[in-house]
Amino acid sequence: MKKNRLALYIAIAVFVSVCGGIAFSQEDIRTVADSAFDVRQIMRPPVRFLHDGHNEKAQIGDCNVCHHAYDEKGQKTEDSSEGTECSECHKPETPENTLALTRAYHLQCKGCHAERKAGPVMCGECHVK
Repeated sequence: MKKNRLALYIAIAVFVSVCGGIAFSQEDIRTVADSAFDVRQIMRPPVRFLHDGHNEKAQIGDCNVCHHAYDEKGQKTEDSSEGTECSECHKPETPENTLALTRAYHLQCKGCHAERKAGPVMCGECHVK
């Protein structure tokens, strides 16, 4: 009886571990996308992007590297913008003090790739037709 109960507890623990890992994984993110992009105006296909695979390969452990946040004075904070679309701060058409949405994406990705001398920097290398 005790062996059966122990086996049941182990099976439940394994099940919860596997399902929990899948549920909280970001790997379901397949493209870099934002609801503010007008698909009728997009000249190139969306970037294929596997979140976890990219971050493991690039050895990015700090979410704030990409998911940055700024205070009201424009200073970068320790806060993360995870779960917030970039377009909440970076509008497609923007006031002078904020980076436009597409430019913000390009500077974020290409800037990091150029700085690390790794990863694509040309349009067609990310936006594959």
